[in-house]
Amino acid sequence: MDTHGGSISVWMATANVPVFSPLTGYVETDVCVIGAGIGGLTCAYLLSQEGKEVVLIDSMEIGSGETGRTTAHFFPPDKRYFELERAFGVDYARLVADSFHQATDLVEAITRNEGIDCEFERLDGYLFSATRADTEILVRESHAARSAGAVVSMVERVPGLSFDSGPCLRFRNQAQFHPLKYLSGLARAFTASGGRIFTQTRAIDVAGDSTMREVQTHGGKIRAKAVVIATNTPFNDRVVVHTKQAGYRTYVIGLRVPKDSVPRVLMWDTGDPYHYIRLQTPAGQTGHDILLVGGADHKVGQDEHPEHRYNELESWARERYPMSGPVEFKWSGEVMEPADGVAFLGCNPMDAGNVYVITGDSGNGMTHCTVGAMLITDLIMGRANPWTAVYDPSRKPLHGVTEFAREQANTLSRYRDWLTGGEVESAREVAPGEGAIMRQGTKKLAVYRNHDGGLHVLSAACTHLGCVVAWNSAEKSWDCPCHASRFDVNGEILHGPAMKPLSLEVLNEAGPIAGGNQGEGAGDQGRPR
Repeated sequence: MDTHGGSISVWMATANVPVFSPLTGYVETDVCVIGAGIGGLTCAYLLSQEGKEVVLIDSMEIGSGETGRTTAHFFPPDKRYFELERAFGVDYARLVADSFHQATDLVEAITRNEGIDCEFERLDGYLFSATRADTEILVRESHAARSAGAVVSMVERVPGLSFDSGPCLRFRNQAQFHPLKYLSGLARAFTASGGRIFTQTRAIDVAGDSTMREVQTHGGKIRAKAVVIATNTPFNDRVVVHTKQAGYRTYVIGLRVPKDSVPRVLMWDTGDPYHYIRLQTPAGQTGHDILLVGGADHKVGQDEHPEHRYNELESWARERYPMSGPVEFKWSGEVMEPADGVAFLGCNPMDAGNVYVITGDSGNGMTHCTVGAMLITDLIMGRANPWTAVYDPSRKPLHGVTEFAREQANTLSRYRDWLTGGEVESAREVAPGEGAIMRQGTKKLAVYRNHDGGLHVLSAACTHLGCVVAWNSAEKSWDCPCHASRFDVNGEILHGPAMKPLSLEVLNEAGPIAGGNQGEGAGDQGRPR
């Protein structure tokens, strides 16, 4: 799978994802779904099962976005039940618990009914304290989770561990799977029922009204009665949703451990940022498992050299799992954190009732995206859904006002980057395989030097709302610290909400640039004009 120069997850390394052709020309359909991750593919599949004609498009390939970068677990909400109850009430928390339960059941049912071999497995999940002082959190969560209808119990420790977790909450009947094998099977089932998939097809605009929408792509147009935008963060909404959520990078390492040396359970702690753990058995392997340990989150674009986060995860894991062998996988992904902790699933606030969004996945992307697909299918089919108000994208962040204010202050502060100098004074200072921001007059340039010495010179202004992008040395990308757009070294979009690539710039440096080009030639190393 093409990772666009970034890290490779265990899922990318162990799945054969079906390949589809780009869109060329004009098509008409009942529903156009944008985004071929779990949210978009599940929604497309469910609607096709209802008899709708559905066209699914993606700017890259099946699962090449954030679904391929998850740890692929189904466990309770990242927002604690006691926090949901305090902010919204018991009935609200019960609806969230019901949606999570039904989403996990749906994935299991699809896996069984469509014969998808994706290693789906029911497991117990354990919430444990990052410190002994957090035990009170477990007590509060236990009461609230029971009130919400979850099957939960307090136990002395996680059974079978090599370390003492201390008191923890056991949530019965959680699950895990191989996300890209699931998407591959889902894509085959969708196309077998008449659905059409076009990859390498980027949507650049959604126009129209409540009767008909037109999706413009570089290869053609799609006319549809309804549009579902399942692109991790919406590209069609320039401001409204993006002020209510923030993008974070989250990191994962995969360590080789002896077979059966670690219990097959899901685990997550009460830390901030928190750690999450699961086990993956590589296909055909009988002698070892892969222990997946994730966490060390930070805001997108606000750590230029995040490799230390992998080291921190490794140190944390080796202290608790001394049998761990070499690190075989390292990768990161992007998580959208809503201000009030609840996903945005349903009608897009800025449109007339026939454009829908799936975003705000928080730490529960597989679950939230499946919930969103179920909810939106009901809305398109004209059915009432009990979760509609819970996940309504137009709601105000009244119950997350402190977090909302903090995130907005953080975003606004990043615009001061335009007043500072560059990280380097000359492109000569940029090492091969690295990037840096350089000031040239009133402009800031994003300068990357490839391993052959050639330069890729781009505008450093994010094409969403003009924030100065930052270099990400772990993923070799330019990341926006304001609204979490990401671009590759040629300026092409890796993650929205940006809809346009970074523009090419000309580097005005006198004299030769070691190992590269000078003057206008420096810009020519990037994306073709």
